[in-house]
Amino acid sequence: MPNTNSTEVDRSKIRSSFIKKMGLLHQFHLLFDNIPGIYFFVKDAESRMIFGSQSLLARLGLENQDALVGTTDYDHFPKHVADRFVLDDQKVISTGTPLINHLELWYNEQRLLDMFVTQKHPVYGANGSIIGVMGTVQSYENNKKSVVPYLEVVEAVDYIRENYAQKIKVPDLAALSNISPRQLNRRFISVFGINAQQFLIKTRIQSACEALLNSQKSILEIAMDVGFCDQSAFTQHFHKHVGVTPHKYRIQSGSVFRPPIQLGQTT
Repeated sequence: MPNTNSTEVDRSKIRSSFIKKMGLLHQFHLLFDNIPGIYFFVKDAESRMIFGSQSLLARLGLENQDALVGTTDYDHFPKHVADRFVLDDQKVISTGTPLINHLELWYNEQRLLDMFVTQKHPVYGANGSIIGVMGTVQSYENNKKSVVPYLEVVEAVDYIRENYAQKIKVPDLAALSNISPRQLNRRFISVFGINAQQFLIKTRIQSACEALLNSQKSILEIAMDVGFCDQSAFTQHFHKHVGVTPHKYRIQSGSVFRPPIQLGQTT
C-alpha cells in the first residue's frame, strides 16, 4: 500500500528518487503527442532544439527526435520569424519570467500567416540556474477565450488579418470594437506591445515576406498587393521591421524564387 502520510518522508527525496529512476527526462514531451493542435518544444540556453512533440516534428518535416536536436528556428523559418522566436527565448532565459499567452504571427500548415498563442517557461538545471526554455504553440482560434485581453480587440484583429491589403483607418477599427480610437490603441498595446496601426503594418510586412520568398512578383507589385501606397514607403517600413531592404531579404533567402515549403510534409 502507498504511504499516504507525506509528512513522514522528505518530499525532495520523492522527486529526486523518481527522476533518478526515470532517467530520460524527455519522456514528459510524450504527454503532448496526442493533444491535437499543440506543438511542444524544449530548447537549451542557445535556443537550440532539444526535444519536440511529434506534432512539431511533423510540422517541421522531420522524421525523428535526432533530426531535431541541435537545430534552431533559423533552420526552419525565415529569418524575420526566427528572430522573434529567439528574442523571446532569450528574454525568458535571462529574466526567468515565463511568457504567458503571447500572441504572435506564425505560419500554419498551409504556409499562410496565422495567429498563434505561445507559452514559454524557463528550464532549471540541478544547480538552480536556467539552462533553457520549454513551451507550447497552438492556434489562437482554439484559444481566444484563454487570452482575455485579446477578446477586447478580436474584431479589429480579425478584420486586419482578412483585409490588410485594403485601406484601413484606426477609427474604423475602433468602431468595430465599439470603443474610441484611443482605447483601441491602448488595448492593442496591452496585448501586442504595439498600437493598431503598427499591428496593421506588421501584418503587411509578414505577408510581404511570404511573397518575397514564394513568388516571382516584383517588389513594387508586392508593395501594392499588401497595401502600401508605393515602393518607397514599403521599403522604409520593411527595413525598419526586418532589418534589410526587400531586395536584400529576397537575395539572402538564396534565390529570387523559392517554392513554398509545405510544413507538415517530410522534406
